Parts: sequence; C-alpha cells; structure tokens
Amino acid sequence: MPPPDTTIDALLRGTAAVYTRDELAARLAKASAARRPLRVKLGLDPSSPDIHLGHTVVLGLMRRFQDLGHVAVLIIGDYTARIGDPTGKSKTRPMLTEQEIDANAQTYLEQATRVLDPDPSRLEVRRNSEWLSKLTFADTIRLASHMTVARMLERDTFDKRYKAGQPISVHEFLYPLMQGWDSVCIRADVELGGTDQTFNNLVGRDFQIANEQPPQIVITMPILRGLDGQEKMSKSLGNYIGVTESADEMFGKTMSIPDHLMAEWFTLCTTAPAGEIEALCDAQRTHPRQAKERLGREIVNRFHGPEAAERAAQEFASRFREGNLPADLETHRLALECPGVLDLMREVGFAASNSEARRLVAQGGVSIDEQKISDPMLTVPLSADGIILRVGKRRICRIVRG
Repeated sequence: MPPPDTTIDALLRGTAAVYTRDELAARLAKASAARRPLRVKLGLDPSSPDIHLGHTVVLGLMRRFQDLGHVAVLIIGDYTARIGDPTGKSKTRPMLTEQEIDANAQTYLEQATRVLDPDPSRLEVRRNSEWLSKLTFADTIRLASHMTVARMLERDTFDKRYKAGQPISVHEFLYPLMQGWDSVCIRADVELGGTDQTFNNLVGRDFQIANEQPPQIVITMPILRGLDGQEKMSKSLGNYIGVTESADEMFGKTMSIPDHLMAEWFTLCTTAPAGEIEALCDAQRTHPRQAKERLGREIVNRFHGPEAAERAAQEFASRFREGNLPADLETHRLALECPGVLDLMREVGFAASNSEARRLVAQGGVSIDEQKISDPMLTVPLSADGIILRVGKRRICRIVRG
C-alpha cells in the first residue's frame, strides 16, 4: 500500500468532510503495517433502479479505496428499503414490496460495477436483511436506547417537518439505527456517503463504540448539482445523466450544463488534476466550449471508452455546429395522417404526457423541419418522405407515415 500521507491526499480529493482526518491517517497506517485492507462501507438503498452521475461521486471515492488495495463493502439495503430513508424527504416515503426491492437491487448492482472494481477480492456485496431480519423486538429496543428523541430531531428533515406540523412516523426513526447497526455487523473501518447522510453515518460510529469496536471514519462527498446548475441531480427533476445512457446522450447533455458547473463536475466526475481543472475553468485561459468538450469526453470515456468519446464529440460538432443531421437518425413510422404535435411527441417518447409536451412547446424547445412550434394544438400532415422533429438540443428523429 502507498504511504499514508499520499494515500490521504489521493482519497480526499473533492470530499466535503472527514470525521476525522487524524483517525483516517492512523487507521491507514495501521492497515499498511498489518497488511490488512480496510473495510470501506457504502450503503445503497434500492428505492429506484437507475444510477446517475450523482451516485457515482461516492462510488468514485470507493473505487479510489479499492485501487489502493482496500475492500469495498457494498450494502444493499433490502431491509432498510422497506422503511425508506427519510433523508431529504418532506413526507413519509411509501414502503416498497420485496419484488420491487429485489429488481431494483439487481439493476443497481449491475450499474454500480461500471464504476467499482467487481473483483471479489476487492468487492464484497451484502444485503442487510442478513442481520436485520434476525433482530428481535427486544434487540430493537436496545438499539433505540442509544438514541434520544432530541438528537433524532437534530436531523434537518425531521426538524423541519416537526416544526411545520407534518407527520413523522415512528418507523422513520428506526432507519438511522438500522444503518448504524449495519456498520457494527460488517465491522466497517470507513463509511462513505453524501453530505445528506452525515447524521446516519455518525450513528454508526456511536453504535460501534457501544459495541467495543473502533469507530468507523466517516467521509462525506458533496451533492452533485444537475444539468440545471441549481438542484441536486435527480431523475425526478429530469436534470440527470444516467450511467447507462448512450455516448451521444451523455456528451450532448454535458455540453448543455451552465459554465459555473464545470469546476464542480471536473472535480467530482473526472480524474483531471486540480491544476488542470483550474486552467480549464478559467475563461481567460480556456474557452468555455473547449473546456466543456473536454469534460464531455472525460465523462463518456469513463463509461464507454475513448473511441466512443471521440465519436460522440465529432457527432455533436457535426450536428450542432455544422447543422447536419446525425448519421444514425432514428426513424419512426406512424399509421397516422395528420396527428397533433403533442401526439407526435408522446408517440416517439419525447414526452411522457400531453402536459409535459405542452410545457416543452411553451418553452420554445420544439421544432418541425427546423421551424419552431409555438401552437400546442398544431396538426402535422405526415407523408412517406417524413418530417424532422426536434425537442430540445439533443432529441431528434424522423417521422414518416406508414
């Protein structure tokens, strides 16, 4: 293993907080001397099946631990998902069925290993139902005795809901207790998470001390902002890049982000050196478009490889700088003669509903044969030659009658 000082510098790139750096240095030094890899925990709550770039921020930190010889312990929260993590939620989240949990967990794991090293000597995958399902009611009461209501209300989301008179179910208080018990059961040396997981992760330290284990070091990462440059990346907000999206979609979406996001994305989503990031994000030294192209290549390369990154960059240049249609333009055949523009958008999958399609038209993001559409009630005659439908900067297809 590398010397502890250089290890810490490499590991802490882009991190938000470490509880504590001195403990991490000591634990790394001890692990190096004993030639025992650290057990680095990350809990994944399979409440949804897809991973986006926001999730890869913490997964990337876990991969850095793996590359330094440590073991990533990925906890699939199949038992805690039955409660639902209240973090960031303004209301109680509905419980999932076992079938939904299993399906989401499988997809989540497949996508997580696009970032993590899947080598069994470097990745241990556990489900917390292994130990949580065996707790008796008396065991649960003992866990609860380590936490006060006052401390639980220190959680920002609980505090806000309590003051607003919004309901907080008692079972939600059990979530951080269960997550903390996970750390005891797998004897975690380090736990990773976003800054929104700080409270839950620190509970694990308390439980380990109570059970005469060395307290885990907690390392948190910033929450990645999405394509809009304001809100956290989220599928529900539509401001995300999924890890399974095509190279062209990844590159095109990256090119659409606000300039002020570039330093954040370079730091959290790439391995570019800090000095290089500074130069790339300085408009006096690098044109923002050039910097964004570099960022797009880096992100696509991470998930699709360098050849796909180069093709995506060339395709984007051809389509948007030179006004050409993509070489692999998708064609849809519809058995309609004169459909409405809202129907067209729904039929080809560019809008999930009439209300979404109407909103896109109102925003000025819809064009047919390069003519912007402002009337959501417009009907469009289809012919064998077809029309070109564009929605936003990246979604484009040909629609023909047939």
